[in-house]
Amino acid sequence: MGPAELLVLTFPQETITVEAVKALGLLRAAGEIRVIDTLVVTRQPDGEATYGELEDFEHLSGVVDPDREELQLIGPEDAQEAAELLEPGTVALLVLIEHVWAAAAAGALRELGGRIATGVRIPQENIEQAVRAAEARRVASGQ
Repeated sequence: MGPAELLVLTFPQETITVEAVKALGLLRAAGEIRVIDTLVVTRQPDGEATYGELEDFEHLSGVVDPDREELQLIGPEDAQEAAELLEPGTVALLVLIEHVWAAAAAGALRELGGRIATGVRIPQENIEQAVRAAEARRVASGQ
């Protein structure tokens, strides 16, 4: 098995669209990821938070993978943490994925007695800022 990661994808409306979920289905179909579990968390306009399985939403049922059986690993504590990130009237999709593309490398590491000890997700904004700063240094140095 490859490394796994819990992602919290937020959207500025109260309902997740089919198009947003289809993007996960495309990654799954391409063999890049395996969706292990999902959970939808909604912060109502009055501030109340609710959550439910992706399959509980009729318009989203079967969009990611109609044949998959989720392992139910994302729980109420995860839903509460995600709800704290949301503004009233917004929604989040929690997705536990396996990085299938990295499974071979992870297996090779395990055979050598190694393991992927940790990982850090670097926000895209931070990478873009670092690239701009490197470019500015390059220009300033005349290269």
